[in-house]
Amino acid sequence: MAVSDSTLSEGAGGGLSLRQRRILTHAGIFLTLIALWEIGSRAGWLDPLFYPRPSNILRSFWLIYVQNGNVWYHLYATMILVFAGFAAGSILGVGLGALVGFNPLVRRFIKPYVIVLEATPRIAVAPLLIAALGFGAPSKVAIIMLVCFFAPFINTLSGVVNVDEDRLELFRSLGASKWQTLRKLVLPDAVPVIMAGERLALTAALSGALVAEFIQRNEGIGSLILVYTRNLNMASAFACIFTLTILGFLIFRGMEWVDHHVAFWKHEPGLERVGRRRRRKMKEALDE
Repeated sequence: MAVSDSTLSEGAGGGLSLRQRRILTHAGIFLTLIALWEIGSRAGWLDPLFYPRPSNILRSFWLIYVQNGNVWYHLYATMILVFAGFAAGSILGVGLGALVGFNPLVRRFIKPYVIVLEATPRIAVAPLLIAALGFGAPSKVAIIMLVCFFAPFINTLSGVVNVDEDRLELFRSLGASKWQTLRKLVLPDAVPVIMAGERLALTAALSGALVAEFIQRNEGIGSLILVYTRNLNMASAFACIFTLTILGFLIFRGMEWVDHHVAFWKHEPGLERVGRRRRRKMKEALDE
């Protein structure tokens, strides 16, 4: 009798599934590192000024989130910038990538300038954007848009250029227009590659927001980190940094979830989910 891999994993792990064992392993590694950090700080192996104890950082989480509650406004300001800049960069990147990829003449003239723009450090362009747009949200969003632009652009370009030649020839033989070919063949075929670029872009948007906030220093988690660092309140600064780490992780996993639902045909669970939905609709139609 055949035995599934999940059954084997449950038997080997004393009733625990493979996923549960992985979670426990990662939790054990994390708690071990935190314990070593705490012990090293208490024993004097680490400078408490620059490496505060994890217990003090945990206390700072309580202070800035519950007791004082001063982090919420800055967190809200940062996330608004992140999603606004990501949306602008994604629209520009995907749109221009599709245009450049689908039109060889445009690709010949535009692509070199995009590569030059990507090679230019964002920190060098930021003062120019602030001079042009002024201090405030517009220049911050523009900085984040530049950070987010390249990954969707290059992935969309790659997906459009590398479309299946046989299917493309079939569309041409059927007399499909360029717009029909782009909408019905090229973009759907490029969706998995585009979504990979979107994951990178949204994660990079958080870094772009910090760069913008470090420069302008009026609001946001980045400005709060600078304030705490200047006051040598390193425990609260680490609490803000760990907040960004958690946000970055959640953003990345959220984009993975979106990817699994948008490009469902590339993932086995997605195919099963859509298959079940279609079978249910077909059964309901037959019952009527």
